[in-house]
Amino acid sequence: MTDHRIPTARLGGQGPEIGAQGLGCMGMSFAYGPTDAKESQATLERALELGVTMYDTADAYGAGENEKFLSPFFKAHRDEVVIATKFALAVPPDDPTRRIIRNDAPYIRQSVEASLTRLDVDVIDLYYMHRRDVNVPIEDTVGVMAELVREGKVKQLGLSEVTAAELRAAQEVHPIAAVQSEWSLFSRDIEAQVVPAARELGVTLVAYSPLGRGFLTGSFANADQDLTADDFRRQQPRFTGDNAAANGALLDPIRAIAEAHGATLGQIALAWVQQQSQVHGLSVVPIPGTRKPTRVEENAAATNIELTPEELALLEPIAGKVAGDRYTDMRFTSAGRE
Repeated sequence: MTDHRIPTARLGGQGPEIGAQGLGCMGMSFAYGPTDAKESQATLERALELGVTMYDTADAYGAGENEKFLSPFFKAHRDEVVIATKFALAVPPDDPTRRIIRNDAPYIRQSVEASLTRLDVDVIDLYYMHRRDVNVPIEDTVGVMAELVREGKVKQLGLSEVTAAELRAAQEVHPIAAVQSEWSLFSRDIEAQVVPAARELGVTLVAYSPLGRGFLTGSFANADQDLTADDFRRQQPRFTGDNAAANGALLDPIRAIAEAHGATLGQIALAWVQQQSQVHGLSVVPIPGTRKPTRVEENAAATNIELTPEELALLEPIAGKVAGDRYTDMRFTSAGRE
């Protein structure tokens, strides 16, 4: 579809230059139904050809299987890629189907060693706290993460789904390179406090689910009807029942703008997220997830699209009309604690 190489962005105040889009790798082995390993491997290679250099995973994705899957690709291209992984979602021994949040020092140290082993690398480029355990002071958690930097096991630190106050408290302990939060035309709660704090502190905003978990591309209309039984999106309120029908109608202005640009819905949704870097004055790196090389090409081409002020105005009201929360339990998001 394209050989357009994407532009670059700086990761944090002192980090490396990375592709202005990253790649979310969760779906290659977890959460979104059946996978094809060969196609996913081809997707990784194609992404790198197009200038995508940051690859996002977590120890919780498939109970470590995602990290293991990515390891050969990372080893083959170690000097070209930035490896981002996460800790905090633990499996309780009495119920392997559940997840609990742990930010305590012994668990962090156990987690980083396990991730280093699965990834088969000496150092993790960007290590995130995946979710916040409010029973552990953020200063203590980041203090342990900072020790990992000093020990050479981690290069830079990231936080996911933290509030502005938590980000500022963390920054007092050690520089934070990136905050990862959901940000899309459907999810804009972070703009109230987290985005201004990230701008003030020079922290890169890594936007996960910038395509609304595929809903903004029009690839499915109702999770209950269109997706397999093991697909995680069937558990998210905005993608099922009456909410899905109401939210589907919100795609109309995206569709109109896409037609005007000769683009896809997904490209317009991505262009909007990318343009928030200019709107809010900070580094923004979306990490759309895909398992198809053609989708990576489509996503990369979105970096060529600049929306007009009139188009941005047309898209502005969408988030305020979305029916349903992005999770059934919002306590574990920044919006649930702001």
